[in-house]
Amino acid sequence: MKKPIRFTYSNGLRCLLIPQKDSLTVTVAVLVAAGSKYETKEINGLSHFLEHMCFKGTKKRPYPIDIAGELDGMGAQYNASTGHEYTTYYAKVRNNSFKKALDVVSDLYLNPVFHKEDIEIERGVIIEEINMYEDTPPRKVEELFYELVYGDQPAGWSIAGTKENIKKLTQEDFITYREKNYLPESTVVFVAGNFNPTVAHKEIGKYFSNLSRGTKMKKPKVKESQIKPKELIYQKNVEQTHLVLGVRAFDLRDKRRFALEVLSEILGGGMSSRLFKKVRDELGAAYYVRSGTDLFSDHGFLSVAAGVDNKKVKIVINAVLDEMRSLKDNLVSEVELEKAKEHLVGGVFLNADTSDSIGYFYGMQEIMDMPLSSPEDMAKKVKAVTPKEVRDVARKIFVNNRLNLALVGPLENESFLDILKI
Repeated sequence: MKKPIRFTYSNGLRCLLIPQKDSLTVTVAVLVAAGSKYETKEINGLSHFLEHMCFKGTKKRPYPIDIAGELDGMGAQYNASTGHEYTTYYAKVRNNSFKKALDVVSDLYLNPVFHKEDIEIERGVIIEEINMYEDTPPRKVEELFYELVYGDQPAGWSIAGTKENIKKLTQEDFITYREKNYLPESTVVFVAGNFNPTVAHKEIGKYFSNLSRGTKMKKPKVKESQIKPKELIYQKNVEQTHLVLGVRAFDLRDKRRFALEVLSEILGGGMSSRLFKKVRDELGAAYYVRSGTDLFSDHGFLSVAAGVDNKKVKIVINAVLDEMRSLKDNLVSEVELEKAKEHLVGGVFLNADTSDSIGYFYGMQEIMDMPLSSPEDMAKKVKAVTPKEVRDVARKIFVNNRLNLALVGPLENESFLDILKI
């Protein structure tokens, strides 16, 4: 697979063109380095709220129905999302609708109007979204885990923010934050799928090349400090306990990243993984159990998540810890290692098979200021991981002063710190 056509406009805006001549679709997206880590505590939740407001109206399309109606009318899949480090807006359409999709997506990014009456209406929408997360234990426990690991700093705050903040954010807050963050030098536009690169280059320049540079806000560096295992329990009367048990790891640019990904895959990356076999197939204690990594610009972690029989919480925690210890103490077999690598590589290639997926594969790397690696490049690095490298990473991260446990469930007056040791 060829790497993207990459170019930078004179104002600093970056563009990736990823042609796929056999694709039936084209995806247009704008990514901007503006997420919850760029917020202060007083405006926590603003990045996400602003993303919502871009769909409430623009100078060219003043009402939400103007935006949604136009996108629906071209049969588009479209949305936006806010993360810790960037926000993205996209539309995926049939090939013949590329110019229309670019016109709408660029308008969302360039020309939101933030009418006061629309802000008031959308407050209720955001609050109900927060309520939904509160009532969704698998989502709630993930937020608790971030809070437990990173504490009272942007990396530990909810992306959606607090209800108190949502109720008081003003039009001026939106305008000021956008002026400091939605800048060409912190923005990436990508087009992926079946399109004419020459036309795309010209059209993107028409919309974005006249943007003025500015002074980008800097996000604070994540502070990490831990001397012993920690837990955070959220009491809730639910039918199963949801837990996240994880360890601090390292950032997205660390050379050990690929060994970490293989380690996670062995631990809980598929239906033949160690934890799936133990927790689901042998203990019958959970429907879902999985491990994964979350790696950012200056920090990261590996975690195991599971929805567990309320009577088997301690058994499952011990099972996870046992597998962590085993990976520290023993080299994985070549057979198990090869299976994990193939599953991991297969996921990379399967996810790169559509215009939106391959676009985000490269777009995420670009917005995070990483050298662009193709799926083939990723596969080579995964394939090169050795049993010793997996064990070395396990020995580095599976230690008590990196260990954290968050739980949501009917766990009044319970604690698991006595067994929380590796």
